[in-house]
Amino acid sequence: MKKPPKWKMVILVWPIVYPTILLITYLLLPILNKLDLPKRTLVMTIILVPIMIYLILPMINRTFGKWLQK
Repeated sequence: MKKPPKWKMVILVWPIVYPTILLITYLLLPILNKLDLPKRTLVMTIILVPIMIYLILPMINRTFGKWLQK
């Protein structure tokens, strides 16, 4: 299977990453507010990256696989 064009991945991933970050921030706001920016960013990425890799990206590939390969 060939790699999809990067622009297609951007179109599909960005609209999912943005609300996911907002949700994580909202849910963890009391904890995140106590941290400085580097630690806050670390916590966010520790949560976001596995969610994207193991849940969201496979779902995107299944749902939009044919379009991604065109």
